Amino acid sequence: MTLRPPAPHAVCHRGEALDYEIAREQAAALGRLGRALERALTALSEFDGRQGEPAKDGPATRTASHGAARTRLVQEASDALWCFIIQREACGLRDPRPVLRAYRVPADVHNRMGTFGRGISQK
Repeated sequence: MTLRPPAPHAVCHRGEALDYEIAREQAAALGRLGRALERALTALSEFDGRQGEPAKDGPATRTASHGAARTRLVQEASDALWCFIIQREACGLRDPRPVLRAYRVPADVHNRMGTFGRGISQK
């Protein structure tokens, strides 16, 4: 399937125009999901980078709140990864390894991919 729009002077078949629109929507969705994955991974990375900063409320409070916040960020990133991988597969791109390398997906995010936590059911 080509991503070339039908020529305006050519006899256009409805199926060709529909195929073109479907391909455009698949590509647009892939782009949106890729940007969502980047945002989720960046948020997790920035959170992990702030881990070394001193806690205002003491170490015990930081440990409990830190663990819950990080778990939520990992779940959000794994949900975004799962959606992106599924959309890639819908576009015919079956191998997830290039995504994992290019986006530098942490192992804990990859391992949670496809597990449905509270976040996905509430959306």
